[in-house]
Amino acid sequence: MRSMWKGSLGFGLVNIPVSMYTATEESDIHFFQLDKKDHSRVKYKKISENSGRELQPTDIIKGYEIGGKVVVIEDSDLEKAMPEKIDHLEISQFTDEKDIDAVYFEKPYYLAPEKAGAKAYALLRDALQLEGKVGLGLLVYHNKEWLCLIKAMRKVLVMHRLRFSDEIRSEKGLTIPEVEVKKEELKMAGMLIGQLTKKFNPEEFRDTYSEKLMAIIEAKAQGKTTGKTMKVVHNATTSDLMAKLQASLNTKKKKAS
Repeated sequence: MRSMWKGSLGFGLVNIPVSMYTATEESDIHFFQLDKKDHSRVKYKKISENSGRELQPTDIIKGYEIGGKVVVIEDSDLEKAMPEKIDHLEISQFTDEKDIDAVYFEKPYYLAPEKAGAKAYALLRDALQLEGKVGLGLLVYHNKEWLCLIKAMRKVLVMHRLRFSDEIRSEKGLTIPEVEVKKEELKMAGMLIGQLTKKFNPEEFRDTYSEKLMAIIEAKAQGKTTGKTMKVVHNATTSDLMAKLQASLNTKKKKAS
């Protein structure tokens, strides 16, 4: 595994030299675009709006529009906005993970200690597990500030990148109708939730769409066809919730037996 960042993790006066590694990989199948006529690849060029000239990376600088005026942003401007320590993640507070809503979680990374920081790394990991806490702090990575959560997971420290509060859109713009839920319906729904409740096992959930799509792509590459288009029926009627809940409960009972 190749590290994507090296720096230090600190709490109090303790500094731990660490390396950061991505903890996930996407299961998406990435396509490129083709010309419909001859199936040649479509390429994109960066063209100057005024001259029509194709630009190279060295010809391009950053700009920001404000008040109808474009301001040129230099690298020195970005440096002025950075904190003094750009290769350091300082834990500024500890908290209970359950107090952080899932909507704030963005992406996980592994933190591994450098040899000199192995003891301090183990100390923080074991202390977090013992106290049942997670750490919060800020990190500057690629000219962007990250809000980070540090938690212990088995033998490793995991860093979750969190979204800032101003990145979370308000739900106030949604139209949620006021409806009355009957006690009997709520009780039946609770029974169904109880029947479907079990310990989370991530191995039970797979990206079956990507697997099936890859099988179709491989078959087409060999000149074969496979599968058929699935027709999805969206049944959103709520005319008799009790009957549907009861039928759901009966279906679960039959599967269990």
